[in-house]
Amino acid sequence: MQTFAYLRVSTSNQTTENQLLEIAQAGYQLDLVYADTISGSVPALNRPEFAKMMDTIKRAKTAKRLIVSKLDRLGRDAVDVLSTVRALEAAGCTVRLLQLGDLELTSPAGKIVLTTLAAVAEMEKDILIERTHAGLSRAKKEGKSLGRPKVTNDSKASLILQQLAIGTSVAQVAREQGVSRQTVMRIRDAQ
Repeated sequence: MQTFAYLRVSTSNQTTENQLLEIAQAGYQLDLVYADTISGSVPALNRPEFAKMMDTIKRAKTAKRLIVSKLDRLGRDAVDVLSTVRALEAAGCTVRLLQLGDLELTSPAGKIVLTTLAAVAEMEKDILIERTHAGLSRAKKEGKSLGRPKVTNDSKASLILQQLAIGTSVAQVAREQGVSRQTVMRIRDAQ
C-alpha cells in the first residue's frame, strides 16, 4: 500500500514540521509527502502540490491512502472538504484523519462524521461573519470611524497640492510631508 501525506500551512513563516511529526507519531511510514503554502480557502484541487498528489494517486496501481493531521488541511468549507474526499475516494484512495483518532473519512462512519464536522465548521464561520458585521454596524451607528486612520487632514492635503503645483516631485513631497508616495498620488488624483 502506498501511503501519502498532505501538509498545508497558510504563510511562508509557518512550518509543516508539527503535521509531519503527528503523522510519524501515529506510526505511518510515508512513501510521498506533499506540502502547500497556501490559504485553506483555496479549493484543495486548485492547490499546486495537492494537484500533483492527485495525479500521482490516480496513476498509482496499488492500494493507496492519504494521511492528514487535521480536517482544515483539506479545506475550510464543507463543500470543498466533501468534494476533495469524494475525489480521493473516486481515485481509489482512503483518507485518514489523525485529529479524530485516525478516523478513515472514506468509510461510512467517517463520511457521517466528516459531513457533520464540515457543517459545524461552516456554521462557525458564518456566525463569526455575522458577529463581525453586527459589530461594524453598531460601530457605525455610534459614529465611530471605521477603517485605517487618515494620515493627512485638509490643510496637509492642501499643502501637498501646492507643492505639486509648483513642480515638486511626488517623492520629494512625500519625504517632506512624512507620508507615502501613494498618499501624495491619491491626493493629486482626487483633484
